[in-house]
Amino acid sequence: VTSQEYKTKPAQNAMADLRGFGIMPDVVAVRTEGSIAPPHGVADKIAIASGVRPEGIIMMPNVDTVYKVPLMVARELGPVLASFTGNDTAPDMTRWQQLVRHDSQTYRQRLTIGLVAKYIDNADTYLSITEALKAAAWAHRSEVTIQWINAETVTDAALSAVDAVVVPGGFGKRGVEGKIAAASYCLQHNVPYLGICLGMQVAVIAAARRGGLAQAGSAECGAAPDDAVIYLMPGQQGKQSTGGTMRLGNYPAVLQAGSRTAKTYGETEVVERHRHRYEVNQAHLAAINAGGIVVSGASPDGRLVEFVEAPTCDYFVATQAHPEFASRPFRAHPLFAGLVQAALKRQKRTKGEA
Repeated sequence: VTSQEYKTKPAQNAMADLRGFGIMPDVVAVRTEGSIAPPHGVADKIAIASGVRPEGIIMMPNVDTVYKVPLMVARELGPVLASFTGNDTAPDMTRWQQLVRHDSQTYRQRLTIGLVAKYIDNADTYLSITEALKAAAWAHRSEVTIQWINAETVTDAALSAVDAVVVPGGFGKRGVEGKIAAASYCLQHNVPYLGICLGMQVAVIAAARRGGLAQAGSAECGAAPDDAVIYLMPGQQGKQSTGGTMRLGNYPAVLQAGSRTAKTYGETEVVERHRHRYEVNQAHLAAINAGGIVVSGASPDGRLVEFVEAPTCDYFVATQAHPEFASRPFRAHPLFAGLVQAALKRQKRTKGEA
């Protein structure tokens, strides 16, 4: 809108360019600023200039939640799809309507989860994780606030002010010591913790240091071979530049029966997506176990550590995988749902003690 007038010339020019390439769309989605759709005359004007039927011009004004977009598209595009497919059955949008209610509802139960990360100036970097946390909170009829904690300047005070902690994945040395400190704090103070990819690796390092391996670290960050509890497996050295050491895609894992991880999933065989290079060095399991962490899931052949947990904590679970990729707004991932449940229990217990 310029001077309170909707300008359609940019859209008309774009459509002319498409026709020049031999592309004749059946539908054109027109984005507009503001929350009110333009008058029908605007769509008619674009239709005349573009050769697209008026009903194929979909006006998409701004909405206050992304979950309203499918509802808007279904409403605007429904007649066009029915004509195109010959199927006039209206789609069932009940779940999307429920999501909109979840996203706009004010819940009595509220919790704060600390996300210990290094790219805190760009929340979109961790969008899959924050959305997975939202879905998990909705599953427990609660509302979550993300407290961004800079991994390079993390303090005990910041960690003590949240109900649970998530340490996400990442590459490189920067911020790793802060993430190790966060995992150690949660391990020591029984703060609900979910480690993802690098978040599992720093948890293992924290445990190994607590278990007597004072210089425990990751080969990625320059740890000496004898101290590298996170390492490149034999045969992988020298292949980093080719990508041959990256573990990508779905991998199966077998969970220890009776473990917190298995109880959270409700099964002992799972498949999760991966994107990482370094693995847990099982030669240091004695120190890791002495520090309070045990392996709760591994690859079917036992060579790769996939999950760890702290048996003495109410909820301290970490995985080498990326479970946030399997979370859905309609279906919270078990690991995130378990974290939220533990955080709510801790919150109630803490308030009771106060």
